[in-house]
Order: sequence, then structure tokens, then C-alpha cells
Amino acid sequence: MGTLYLVRHGQASFGAEDYDNLSSLGERQSVRLGEYFASKGLQFEAAMTGTLKRHAQTWAGIAQGAGLDLQPLLWPGLNEYDSEAVIRAIHPAPLEKPDTPELYRHHFRLLRDGLTQWMNGVVSPKGMPSYPEFVQGVSSALEHVRKNHSGNVLLVSSGGPISTAVGHILGTAPETTIELNMRIRNSAVTEFAFNPKRHMLLTYNNLPHLDGVEFADWITYA
Repeated sequence: MGTLYLVRHGQASFGAEDYDNLSSLGERQSVRLGEYFASKGLQFEAAMTGTLKRHAQTWAGIAQGAGLDLQPLLWPGLNEYDSEAVIRAIHPAPLEKPDTPELYRHHFRLLRDGLTQWMNGVVSPKGMPSYPEFVQGVSSALEHVRKNHSGNVLLVSSGGPISTAVGHILGTAPETTIELNMRIRNSAVTEFAFNPKRHMLLTYNNLPHLDGVEFADWITYA
């Protein structure tokens, strides 16, 4: 029986021109997670990441904090959906920069609606796969882990693929997967036990490395 640790990337640059970079806090979250793994004596026989910059940067922080010397396997199926394309599919007009609480809430209301329609095959966001193809990209990574490993494996990805992985193994409806996605926190750890036949959910969206009053303001969502 192995354990797969699925880690969402650290805080990225929400609202910036290029979201796909960790903020300084995101970098600290990642290093801190690596330090936590090291303090628990966790060893990993393999690592996988998506191909986005925030995935690579999160992996680098974890590896630094934990003293890991692994070359992660890059898996494009672990990349996040294009949230801007999802929103444009239902709201073609340009949006204001989400720099106020109300605009922030408006952004995520649109994203939730767009995800619901994409997952149910109502819209096809430009440049994105269909939802079944997106699920296949995630499930293929899980299958690779089951077929090739039997110990601890670390996987760095984004909220969409991780919530999709949870929904896939639990058989949830798309709407439930969206709810999981909207609540996942930066650098959060989700654990699956696995054997050659299947994955089983152990924990979801945990922040054991930030369990202390000194890290209270390190907990972020976007």
C-alpha cells in the first residue's frame, strides 16, 4: 500500500498580469511544507508535477525545505484549467480587475457558473479540452502512480486537478467537485492511499505545516 500526497501550489499572483508565479508568501508556504515533511521523516520514491511555473516553483520550495534530490516527472494532465477562458465562455465582456471584495466575489461567481456549464458540456471554453478530456488527464496521472509505485509519491498540481482527482475516486457529481475546488487552500495537502487497483481518500485540504499561531496569516486560497 502506497501513499500519494497531492499538494496544491503555494499562493500565486491573483489579479496580476501573470498569475502563474508564486508570490513571496507562496514561496514561503512551499519551503515550510518541505520543512514539515522533513520533520516527519517522510521520504518520497517519486514526484510528479504539472508543467506550469507555479507548480515548478512550489516543487522547488518543497525540495529546498525537505532537502529532496528528486527529478519530478512532468505531467501536462496535471495543469489547471484556464479560468479566464472559462469565464469568457459565459461572460465575453472584459471584467474589471478584481481588486475589491465585491469584484473578487463577482469573479468567483462567474467562475463557478462557467465551470458548471463546462463540466456539463454546455459551453466549450476556447483553447481548453472538454471536461471528460480534462478528467482523463488527471486520472492518467493516478493510473501512472498505481502502476509504477508502491511507496510515498509527491504530486504538485492545482486546485482544479486535485479536486477532480478527489471527485473521480469518490464518484461525485461535477457540482460537488466545484465545491471542493472553491475551498482548497494554497499549499494544502490531500492524501490518497493506493494499491495497483485503486486510490482511496485519506485526507483532503490539510495544512499541517501551518498549524500554529505564527502561521495564521499564511493561510490563503487564491
